[in-house]
Amino acid sequence: MKPIGYWLNRTDKALTQYMNGMLNEFGLTRTAWQVLSVIRDTPDAADADIRTALAPNADRHTLTTAIDAVLADDWATRPAPGRLVLTATGRRRLLTVEDRVNAFRQLSTLGITTEDYHTAVSVLERMTHNLEA
Repeated sequence: MKPIGYWLNRTDKALTQYMNGMLNEFGLTRTAWQVLSVIRDTPDAADADIRTALAPNADRHTLTTAIDAVLADDWATRPAPGRLVLTATGRRRLLTVEDRVNAFRQLSTLGITTEDYHTAVSVLERMTHNLEA
């Protein structure tokens, strides 16, 4: 059996590759999707909110590039310096993307029970806390 680090790396690469391919038609990457999710879930989101929420997923340069991309493609706008909100167009387009992401989630968990999924997440969370403590 391969060690957990092997499978963590392979899984993350597979998730990213699949999502990037799936989201490409919308002009998004996995990271840009995550940025949009933070903006959607955080009223009047600040760049700092996005960087804090997504720091475990991407470095500052990658996050800045993703923020710039969602601004340039009219997914989001700046109501004030350093703040982000979805545009009306972004909100409408996001509904279609969310349907696609939900289908991706179903595919990625095919054959995995809810209990197994929760166990896997719980184990990874505990391992992370053990190593970050």
